[in-house]
Amino acid sequence: MGLRITTWNVNGIRNPFSYQPWRDKKTFASMFDVLEADVVVFQETKIQRKDLQDDMVLVPGWDCYFSLPRHKKGYSGVVIYTRQSVCAPIRAEEGITGVLCPSNSSTKFVDLPEEEQIGGYPTYNQLANSPVDATTLDSEGRCVVLEFPAFVLLGVYSPANRDESRDDFRLGFLNLLEARVRNLIAMGKRVVLTGDLNISREELDTANAEASMRKNGFTEKEYASTPARRLFNQLLKDGKVFGERDEGREEPVLWDITRGFHPTREGMFTCWEQKKNARPGNFGSRIDYVLCSLDMKDWFCDSNIQEGLLGSDHCPVYATMKNRIVVDGKEVHVRDVMNPTGMFLDGQRQRDYSMKHMLPLSGKLIPEFDRRRSIRDMFSKPSLPKEESTGSSMAVQANTPLPVPTDEVVGGRRAATGDGQRDEIEPTSPLPPIQATAPFKSASPKLMSAGNKRSPIETSSNRPLKRAKSGSSAPASNGAGKGQQSLKGFFKPKAASRGEAIGNRIAEVTNYTPSGDSGAVMLQPAAEIVERDEGVHTSRQAAALTPPEKAVSVHAAARLSPLNSSQSTSKTPHATSKGAVQEQDDVHDPVESKESWSKLFTKPAAPRCEGHNEPCISLLTKKSGINCGRSFWMCPRPLGPTGTKEKNTQWRCQTFIWCSDWNGGVT
Repeated sequence: MGLRITTWNVNGIRNPFSYQPWRDKKTFASMFDVLEADVVVFQETKIQRKDLQDDMVLVPGWDCYFSLPRHKKGYSGVVIYTRQSVCAPIRAEEGITGVLCPSNSSTKFVDLPEEEQIGGYPTYNQLANSPVDATTLDSEGRCVVLEFPAFVLLGVYSPANRDESRDDFRLGFLNLLEARVRNLIAMGKRVVLTGDLNISREELDTANAEASMRKNGFTEKEYASTPARRLFNQLLKDGKVFGERDEGREEPVLWDITRGFHPTREGMFTCWEQKKNARPGNFGSRIDYVLCSLDMKDWFCDSNIQEGLLGSDHCPVYATMKNRIVVDGKEVHVRDVMNPTGMFLDGQRQRDYSMKHMLPLSGKLIPEFDRRRSIRDMFSKPSLPKEESTGSSMAVQANTPLPVPTDEVVGGRRAATGDGQRDEIEPTSPLPPIQATAPFKSASPKLMSAGNKRSPIETSSNRPLKRAKSGSSAPASNGAGKGQQSLKGFFKPKAASRGEAIGNRIAEVTNYTPSGDSGAVMLQPAAEIVERDEGVHTSRQAAALTPPEKAVSVHAAARLSPLNSSQSTSKTPHATSKGAVQEQDDVHDPVESKESWSKLFTKPAAPRCEGHNEPCISLLTKKSGINCGRSFWMCPRPLGPTGTKEKNTQWRCQTFIWCSDWNGGVT
């Protein structure tokens, strides 16, 4: 197989690692091997300079060239990876206008010496016609340009057609991109343009063409003549152009490689809307391309989409070059013209790839990654010769102060004695905790010398000791509780104070003294008080919890005169009911509280769709209008090939319920 170029909008450079087959190894080298690619162009990396990491820059056997957004975080971004064993560019640039500067330089690409330029930069007149200035267009990290001896490769992420506020930026970018391509070809250079262009070429390249024309009231001519689509079709051979071509665009200059190999294939889509789950039903668009100059048409032997590879809302698209191609009337091996002169001869390597072949834009020359091959190099040092290593270690030992002699035993291990011997004492049981305010005794009188300097042992002993781990620490005191462990604990009665509360309740009854002529209050047995307050204890448990002295007071109060008992009969119901109401306000029923919170936090049962009797899914309305922010239920199945809700099919049915109108099946 010859050289393969693959383009893929990954929607986040690490996003594919959440899917198979990338999930197992999660390395870029293994990903490139699965893609079987030699040049990989990623769009929408969604990272900034500070987010670069070793595994994405220091890929073994690969070089990389980044274009990252200057201002917006997590936005756009393009990177091109090249397999060093197959190809190596001779020049590299960032941006399409040439107004940016190379790494570690203040000179713009357009101002570099001619032999260091790629060339083809938009002219002054072409820049003047753009509604957006060149610096702004190139500040979002949307283009990387590599030049090989065979051709110039442009990896591009074109702005999407989101809303009218970005129309000027989008058209300005596309106009200058087309100008750069045409200028390069006019210089005699071949061009390969690849990436996410965010333009569907014609009706065959999108499943939503009819619905879009019907929604906007377009005819087929008007649909093909929208500004971006008309510009794109004038760039392509066999592009659908109505009317006379625009000035300066009289001739097409690029060939759509994938469509060239599959001219009538329907449903060859590369992008699907994830919110609608449109990929299983293949309701999408073809907006990712590999295009080449017309004189390179015969260089390619295969091109296709890889819709089976998951990892993004796009799928990879590749184009494969032949092993031997015709360049300027001479047949050569493709590797001979994809590397600097003299590195390959008839497909055989003559010189190894080295650091001197790296270009200033290479990611491996970024200061954070320069002169490093992998993360292990950060922790490894070149080993010294054996003699030098031994000598240096002896010198270190000679300059190292001897340990302080002491007879103190610290932590169950005896320190070094004055004669240099060390006795080991293994602790047989955990030592009691050491008070942080009690310092160790001085190890030696010599340490208390002039200058009032403290010994290292004494100084360190004054520091508070670290708390031991839970597995080895002493048990906590009985008075300390664990605290509230969960939300349910808020509603549970405190078990530790239950006996005290019962005693207090009995004391309140026994110590009550009526005022006036009301007489004494009728007393209730302690068992009844416990049963009323707790609801779960028996009279025997209450008696066990009641202190002896309070129990005696109860029996003594029960022997009151019949007169007082009869006089208090009329007051008892009122006092009892008042106390019961107060107790009901203070006590929470754990069972009732648990049920209330469960109802509050439990999601309502999802309704079932009408067409398949399957649980619906809940989505949020984000479209501006009166319903923005409202949630609704709909069929969980993906959209079908028609892109509309269907009846009596395997695709999404017409079930639609506002969440506010659904009570979870409760009547």
